[in-house]
Amino acid sequence: MLFGALAGSSTLPFTRAQFEDTIRRGEVGVDASLKAFGAGHDRGQSESIRGQSFSSGPIADPLLQEFQQQACGQFPLPVQAILKHALPRLFDYQDLAYAREYVDLLKPVAALDQGDDALLTTETARHLALWMTYEDTVRVAQAKIQPDRLQRIRVEAGAKPGQIVHVVEFLHPRLEEVCDTLPAGLGRWILGTAPARRVVEFFCRKGRKIRTTSLPGFLMLYVIACLRPLRRRLLRHGREMNAIDSWLGTIQRVAGKDYALAVEIARCQRLVKGYGDTHARGLGNFNTIMGRLDAVQATAQPAATLKQLCDAALADEHGVELDRLVATL
Repeated sequence: MLFGALAGSSTLPFTRAQFEDTIRRGEVGVDASLKAFGAGHDRGQSESIRGQSFSSGPIADPLLQEFQQQACGQFPLPVQAILKHALPRLFDYQDLAYAREYVDLLKPVAALDQGDDALLTTETARHLALWMTYEDTVRVAQAKIQPDRLQRIRVEAGAKPGQIVHVVEFLHPRLEEVCDTLPAGLGRWILGTAPARRVVEFFCRKGRKIRTTSLPGFLMLYVIACLRPLRRRLLRHGREMNAIDSWLGTIQRVAGKDYALAVEIARCQRLVKGYGDTHARGLGNFNTIMGRLDAVQATAQPAATLKQLCDAALADEHGVELDRLVATL
């Protein structure tokens, strides 16, 4: 249905028949899918939907607004479109200084770019913003206690005015995630000290159900969310920034020799996403591929090879296809 709405909006330069042919090639539930596609297509053509903007909205903070205007003036137009979404996201995630740090990290890549489309800087800008707003326990806690989230849950539950709605979260933080939320020195000490590890693992051995609509449950997540000003001192932040610096350094080092490969290295960040096991798995695949970069560069078409490896990592969560391709390098 969403596929049909996209087709009906005329956002992409494809005909309805081309969209429907794509569904038929899937050969799974074709009739039902085409019916849903048709309903979405008709809705997508509605004048109340077409032409709507789904941007992040106006920027309320005047300092951020001023900084965004200054930052956009330093980059080509294609990059400015990314910055208009990235800077408010970074500001909301941390603060204005964090948004400035993002722009400073992006400038060396922009200096190496080629062509009017600024493809390398655009891709790097998009994925850098996503990586710098990684999902940590602070971010998860912040999202779970947002007032609009509770209101949305009430609507989805069909609660009537005056009815009480209880929200129970299932949380199962791992040892690594607990240590990531601690000051860097303390977190590293626990991970490297067997007795301390066992104590923390004892409390993390099973998941917990927390009623966030109760005062104790809400306060627990509220305290974690309040760690946002301290995020730069936490173990997770230091590790993520070191990985980002290494990734950006690789992009800059490769860009002068193989521009297309540098673009694919920037896009490779899409493997690093999510939270918990999903993030660990994606980061492991990312490190595996980056560790084979020399072998990738030795192939006939390095950019195509790297893209193939990333696609394999995304298509198979067990890593079988990625392992097979890596073994052929």
